Amino acid sequence: MRDYSVPALVELADDDNLANVVYEKALSRTGDAVLSRKTGDGWQDVSYGEFGELVHGIAKGLLAAGISAGDRVLIFGRTSVEWSAADFALLSVGAVVVPVYPTASAEQVRHIVADARPVACFAETIEQCDLAGVRSWLLGSFAELISLGREVPDASARARRHAVRAGDLATIVYTSGTTGLPKGCMLTHRNVFAAAANVVELLDKVFRAPGACTLLFLPLAHVYGRVVQFGCVWAGVRTGLVTSAADLVGELPAFRPTFLVGVPYVLEKIRKAARHLSAGQVREMLGGRLAHVIAGGASLEPSTTDYFTELGVEILGAYGLTEAASTVSMSAPGTGLRGAVGRPVPGTTVAIADDGEILVRGAQVYPGYWPDAGHDGWLATGDLGRLDEDGFLFITGRRKEILVTSGGKNVAPAPLEDRVRLHPLVANCMLVGEGRSYVAALITLDAAAVRASGIEGDRLRAEIDSAVTAANELVSRAESIRRFAILPEDFTVEKGHVTASLRLRRAQIERDYAGTIAELYAAPSQQR
Repeated sequence: MRDYSVPALVELADDDNLANVVYEKALSRTGDAVLSRKTGDGWQDVSYGEFGELVHGIAKGLLAAGISAGDRVLIFGRTSVEWSAADFALLSVGAVVVPVYPTASAEQVRHIVADARPVACFAETIEQCDLAGVRSWLLGSFAELISLGREVPDASARARRHAVRAGDLATIVYTSGTTGLPKGCMLTHRNVFAAAANVVELLDKVFRAPGACTLLFLPLAHVYGRVVQFGCVWAGVRTGLVTSAADLVGELPAFRPTFLVGVPYVLEKIRKAARHLSAGQVREMLGGRLAHVIAGGASLEPSTTDYFTELGVEILGAYGLTEAASTVSMSAPGTGLRGAVGRPVPGTTVAIADDGEILVRGAQVYPGYWPDAGHDGWLATGDLGRLDEDGFLFITGRRKEILVTSGGKNVAPAPLEDRVRLHPLVANCMLVGEGRSYVAALITLDAAAVRASGIEGDRLRAEIDSAVTAANELVSRAESIRRFAILPEDFTVEKGHVTASLRLRRAQIERDYAGTIAELYAAPSQQR
């Protein structure tokens, strides 16, 4: 077994916790902007002093409401300043935050409630409160809760916060994985800190550059978004909160971020949106100051990396998973290696098992799935990869995603899917072919792009055929896409076809389109 270790750059003391940073910064950087919200008049900054006062007021209200250390409390809503304030307030009193995606189905919410057994909930709407079925407060309507806490002495709130330890449970993140019911991944204060703070120290030139600012469009209900949020608060990055990835492109020119953290799918969308613009116009669209993009969560098509590099934007490849607080490896500025997802994050050991599976150890690795702590040793990721002699990690596939055709050919779907998705009329693509005689594809269209193009009928199919042909140039005949179907609608979180981080839920898609897949193999003589 081959492994590579990088020593930690920073560690959380046993008697410290995630919430302390808000109070410390409120004293040391009172007037500096920490978060920013979009209003009808543009972006409105929230200072450390204002945010710290809000968090403290909510925390006192939670104490008055009887929230105890270890109590589970849901936060059910879109990314917002209010979400962040509720998050840090709950951490201040030792409660355990249970995020719920705003797109979660009633069945998913009922599962989370039954499993986590929360005592209370913060939510955006009355309907969400009713669905949670526990004592609830509306996000953004904190006046009642703050009023309730006015009689609580400041010293009592401080004492509760100082009693929270690094090893205490901070959050239970329901994985919304690619298969099965979501499982509650437990993460401690130390887990989240180890992931966020070591990345900040590794990428000091990104997070602490003069005027550093970013737009956070990742859902705070996802661990990736939460870890980025904490890292930005800790580093002093002015962070504009965007409710969804769909709003990102429109906000870039006004906010003018110096860096972004996201998933490859969003970079592909930006590239498609800019396809008719000159390089100068694209740089203006990106705000004119964008220097780095941290891209993790899925594979990134190499030509997309090249596209942004030519614009002067460095793509920093990253890799992680929920059970490692979203953080395993990271590329540092000026040290990236093409095709790699960086070296292990400081404080992390990465190993490659004899069968090629990536194994991880470090302070960010979870203690177990709720309610059973006790995980120790190596985290088996389910992903396949290799390490070079300098510690660079390359992802070669996902054990559960590798297709094995009836002829015994192993096919990694991601490179083909990534290339097909680059076509301006394509929204998404998923390969099928497990146990079949050849590989086929389910392809969805970008409805707005198709309408704008005016292309339809046979011409539209010919366009998609050209995208498949381009993808097939990457692989051998045995691995190539022989047939494809254009689906009538895109894969969405609401339909259960993608996760919140936009990973394909392959098993669900295959179930929902079983008839279409059967047709792709009903007439093998029609294959390419």
